[in-house]
This record gives sequence, structure tokens and C-alpha cells, in this order.
Amino acid sequence: MGYHTPGGPVWRYFGDLRCMLVASELLVMQVAHPVVGAGVEQYSAFRTQPWRRLWETLLSLNTVIYGGPRAAEAETARLRALHAGFTGTDARGRPYRALDPEAYHWVHATLVMGAVEAHERFGRPFGPALTEAYYREMRAVGRLWGLAERDMPADWAAFRAYYDDMVDRRLELNRSVQDLLEVLRHPAKPPVRWVPAALWRPVADAMGRGTLLVTIGLLPAPLRERFGLAWTPRQERALRRFARAVRVGMAAVPPPLRIAHARGLARWNTRRRAPRCGDGTGKTRR
Repeated sequence: MGYHTPGGPVWRYFGDLRCMLVASELLVMQVAHPVVGAGVEQYSAFRTQPWRRLWETLLSLNTVIYGGPRAAEAETARLRALHAGFTGTDARGRPYRALDPEAYHWVHATLVMGAVEAHERFGRPFGPALTEAYYREMRAVGRLWGLAERDMPADWAAFRAYYDDMVDRRLELNRSVQDLLEVLRHPAKPPVRWVPAALWRPVADAMGRGTLLVTIGLLPAPLRERFGLAWTPRQERALRRFARAVRVGMAAVPPPLRIAHARGLARWNTRRRAPRCGDGTGKTRR
């Protein structure tokens, strides 16, 4: 099936801390696909348990990228089995299934774009050769997720054409997009007792403003207009100042430390899901 190269472009850049900054925009892009949006609306607990869903997503993605071939294959098989049951009819009466090849590839495509966009905005742009190498390895990740060769554009130029076409003709404003923007606007208090509600409120207000600034600012302009999201020159200047501060701050962080959290999460999740030694049950750690 193939696996991306440890130490290669995906390894070096996918889990970079700066990629966390584009996560909310990628989620909006994902749920704007009608199939993904319908599945999230009907099956996801992100409205009631946003922190848990974020945690589980981080564990899953980092396990696929940094957990090694066996852990990656086990995790992608688990995801496909989980999503196989996500079927139904959306708000417009259209039948859907989560493993629809177009929708499944679109989620992968947003992840491909995420690291490229994060480094372009908050770091150093990849350049043509690195972008091509990164995309080639992300196609291997797509195969791990169960995508067929025919479902993925052959090279970066074809991928960009595909991505822009999806933005132009396929993405739409739906209930999941609206709910997600509301969750980002008013972040829920983390489920920890030592954070009092009175202290969380001002933190949540500031976090919501900052998250929406980055989320809306990174969305393609045609999509902002389609969703009715205002974007002013003042907001653009604020985003550029923030991006400049991130670039300066991250320049002092050695590259291995930029992905240390991602590798740590992958190791922890792999150990957690590993069979217990000697019990013969095949049960996984909880």
C-alpha cells in the first residue's frame, strides 16, 4: 500500500505547530461539502463535545502520519469501518454516504492543502519542488486512507485545478457550516474542573475573535462571499500582523520541536490501542 518516508516532506511539515492555526478553516472547508456536512450534522458530537472531538481528530491524524505503517493502517481501517455506517438523507432530501469517493477525497484534499497553506501564511512557502514532493507523499497517505489512484489528481498542478473547481462549484453553506462557525465564535469551556466559568468567559471571547479572524481570513474569497462572511481591509491587516508574529516566534523553534507534540500524540495513541501483552484477548488499552 505504501507509506510516506519518515523524515520526508510530510513527516517534517504536516504536524508542524503552525498547521494547528489552519485547522478551523479546514474544518469549515470540509463540512461545506454537502456529503460531509450532512454526515457531521447527523452523526458528529462536535456541538456538544467540541474538545473531545478535537482531541480524537488530533490523535487520529498524527497516528496516521507519525505512528508508523502498522499503526497507520490500523487507524485508517478503524476510520473506514466507523464511517461505513454514516449514511442517510440530507436536509435537501439528497441521499448520502460518508465513504462516497468524492467526499472522502475532499477531506483528504483539505488536509493536503492545510500544511501548504500554513507554511505559506505563517512560515516559509514550500516552493515548486518541495510542494511536488510533499503532494506525492500525501497521495501515499491517501492510499492508506483507502483512496484509489483514480480518485487523486496525478500531480500538484492537477490537484490545484481540482481544488479550485471544488471551491467554485461544489461547496455550499449548510447547517454544519453555520454550527461550526458558532462553535468557533463561542468556544466551550474545556471539560476540566480547575477552569472556572467566570475566568473562561473573557478567555473564550478573545479566543473566539482570534479563531474567527484566522478562519475567515484563510477561506477562499469566493467562499467567504457565498457564506456571507464580511472581510475588511482592517481584518486583513490584523491577520498579516498575526502571521508575521508567528513567523518571528517560530523561527526560534528548532524544526524537530515543531513536530514533537505530533509524534508524542502518535506514540501515546499507538500504545493506548496496542493489544495487552499476554492476556490473549486482543482487547485494547483504554
